[in-house]
Amino acid sequence: MGEYEWKFSTIGGKSRVNISSGEDIRHLGELDQKLWTVLSSPVVGLEFDGKTLRMLDSNNDGRIHVSEVVEAAEWLTSIINDPDLLLKKDDFIPFSAFNTKNPDGARLLASARQILSNLGIEKESISIAETDDSVAIFAKTALNGDGIITEQTTDDEALKKTIAQCIATMGSKTDRSGLPGVDSDLIEAFYAALASYAAWKKSADDDKDNVFPYGDGTAEAYATVESIKSKVADYFMRCKLAAFSKESASALDVSVSQIEAISDKDLSECYDMISQYPLAAISANGALPIDERVNPVWQSTFSKLKNLVFDKDFEGLKEISEEQWNSVTAKFGAYEAWLGAKAGTEVEALGLDEVKAILKADRKADLLKLVDDDKALESESRSIDEVNKLVHLYRDFYTFLCNFVTFKDFYNPEEKAIFQAGRLYIDERCCELCIKVPDMGPHNATAGLSGMFILYCNCVHKISGETMIIAAVMTDGDVASLREGKNGLFYDRNGGIWDASVFKIIDNPISIRQAFWSPYRKLGRFIEKTIEKNAAEKDEKVTGDMTTQVASTGEKKQMFDIGKFAGIFAAIGLAVTGLTLALAKIVDKLSEFRLWQWIVLVLVILLLISGPAMILAWLKLRKRSLSPLLNANGWAVNAAAKVNITFGSTLTEVSDAPRVAEPDPFADKTPWWKKLIGWLIVLGILFWIAYSTNLIEKITGNDNWHYEKKDKSMKQDAAPVEETESMLILTPRDFRA
Repeated sequence: MGEYEWKFSTIGGKSRVNISSGEDIRHLGELDQKLWTVLSSPVVGLEFDGKTLRMLDSNNDGRIHVSEVVEAAEWLTSIINDPDLLLKKDDFIPFSAFNTKNPDGARLLASARQILSNLGIEKESISIAETDDSVAIFAKTALNGDGIITEQTTDDEALKKTIAQCIATMGSKTDRSGLPGVDSDLIEAFYAALASYAAWKKSADDDKDNVFPYGDGTAEAYATVESIKSKVADYFMRCKLAAFSKESASALDVSVSQIEAISDKDLSECYDMISQYPLAAISANGALPIDERVNPVWQSTFSKLKNLVFDKDFEGLKEISEEQWNSVTAKFGAYEAWLGAKAGTEVEALGLDEVKAILKADRKADLLKLVDDDKALESESRSIDEVNKLVHLYRDFYTFLCNFVTFKDFYNPEEKAIFQAGRLYIDERCCELCIKVPDMGPHNATAGLSGMFILYCNCVHKISGETMIIAAVMTDGDVASLREGKNGLFYDRNGGIWDASVFKIIDNPISIRQAFWSPYRKLGRFIEKTIEKNAAEKDEKVTGDMTTQVASTGEKKQMFDIGKFAGIFAAIGLAVTGLTLALAKIVDKLSEFRLWQWIVLVLVILLLISGPAMILAWLKLRKRSLSPLLNANGWAVNAAAKVNITFGSTLTEVSDAPRVAEPDPFADKTPWWKKLIGWLIVLGILFWIAYSTNLIEKITGNDNWHYEKKDKSMKQDAAPVEETESMLILTPRDFRA
């Protein structure tokens, strides 16, 4: 642990180091890592400023480790001249708190003053609200050190225009000022695209006659040929098949039935169907008409081709052969190859003349120099970022330590740990220990090891519709009415309201009291389910029997067998007699018990039933720990985080409604006969207690209520007689059996 003298406190059943002064923070690197409560934590899913967490995650791996916390502590305490100020958790730093003896402290103070100057503010402190607004900080600065230039970076109108053209064609990157801009990579790509596009265009000019066989109409002619090429190929193949099999000619042409099928419709709406018909009437010589004799849907396309191609290549012809058509498509070979080699398409929208003008002006070097001038201020810009980091850590670092080095905030009723997501209201209770669950997989594997009663709930935000899963720990109250599907309300730390629905329960003891009654509840549930099952089976059987009887109406009924029923009643009588004699002996034995013996007997019975459950609950409650839940969320918890009975009772608030003296007007009315049975039972119990404790004899002075068995030691001259039950002298009490 080094030479620094640490102080410890017992928190959550574990001795933990105290972080209670700035010097403790300054010497954090000397604390033995085995004494840290947490070794690493995730950056996301915590009720903590996300910017601060990302600042602590110096290697950007999504986790905060001990080494990164120590690094932040050493840097922070070297910049602040009084580290005790960190315990105040203020969201602003007075300039007097900067350690100007440290060069980094002096540099950051200068940057803090520069931030306020950029914002037009004059004061002797800087806050998070001011350092977080990077757009406002750099809004009036031409150069800001991020290597991105905007139109506002220069006063040269030609450069402004070129930057705008680069953004329009190549995209942009956001400058610190919040404006779109370009960096060196975009500038290089822009000029490369300009050069490629110009070279591609020039290659066509150098071989114009070959590339553009139809002059300025080549592009349109090519597009038109491509649109009808497959249809022309289909026509020539139909002609070949018709020549091969004259009988199939009619089948290959459009049929009368096809025309009849659409004749009663609006033919202008049958465009798609008609376009599927052959391009023209099948010709025996296999020639393709290029006049009005083609499918009307394709007539406009052929008219365009006639003007662009056919009148030039086949002037005066009314039809062409397949070879002549192929000669047309072959002319586009060079043009098609030139299109395939197209480059610099990003800048095509500028037009060839503008591309040539930008290349001729050649301002690329000027733009790159602006980028270099901007990058020259990178260190100053980084200092401004460091001021933002400093203010965030100044406010949040001590809070983070209370949730990382120790779990002080978790065990402090006045605070909330950074992993506590909010409150769940359900079943007349409020659960304070609710944790967001990013992935159910690890929870399914390890959550049960916590020894805690956990409700997993699907939550839906009532306004945004956002969804999440929480694990709510129930540490007080009863569990009889908690079940999957039960609904509640979850309130996050920002006051947002979420509809919550339980979809999984990890069943563990909540308290010794709850464990005492658990065997009886389980027995009650078992009896209830058994009765329901038997009732359902009986109902099914009765329904089946009735159906069978109805179906077998008219069949001969079986004669009543009196002998069979006599045997059944005799067997029942013997069973009842045996049971009665057994109960009589038990009652006779219990009648000799005193009141205190009855109390002891009842306590022993209760202990035998509830004792194992209570012992098991006590063992589990002693070991109840938060660590498995946090480990399932990606934490590396290094020390125990126990949730004992006393502390657990603070994590769940149970409703405490006052008793109302007025009766419920809608309460069920008890029938008189139920009341009478209740009073008879109470009187019977009182009589039994009085009888078993000899209270009646003491009150009346009459001892004839007991059995009087003849004393075998009586001195009589009569010959000894074997004792039998008939030698008992009966009293009125004998009729009690």
